[in-house]
Amino acid sequence: MKLENNWRQKTLENLEKDFWGKPDYDSHLVTRCHDLRKLPLDNFTTEDLRIMIGQEIGLHYLIPLALEVLRIDLFAEGDFFEGDLLKNVLAIKTDFWNNNKNYWLTLEELIRYRRSEIAAKKLNTHNFDKCLHRLGCSY
Repeated sequence: MKLENNWRQKTLENLEKDFWGKPDYDSHLVTRCHDLRKLPLDNFTTEDLRIMIGQEIGLHYLIPLALEVLRIDLFAEGDFFEGDLLKNVLAIKTDFWNNNKNYWLTLEELIRYRRSEIAAKKLNTHNFDKCLHRLGCSY
């Protein structure tokens, strides 16, 4: 998917042309996700990315941002623990990676030589690794 030049200044609602309205369910997570859909992407923090990616919301727009953060610090930390953003990125359903090989290849490049560190932090790479053979990639 080709992104517009100014996509970072837009909200997920604008980019996806999907306006959710008020949440039907009153929980902190649901309310936060609704609020984040109204926030310009260039205002997202590591924690905001962690939350939305963990819910698999707006992945086509948020994964490029997450990859930029992970390129600088593979174990970037939201509000929970060192590597919590990477944990959520690695947990994305296999279908997303199968349909977005370029993002998969970028992340694979970032983690290729750091697998032992990832394992030491007990971050699960199962969903991400299931794409290895389908995408024709190997170590």
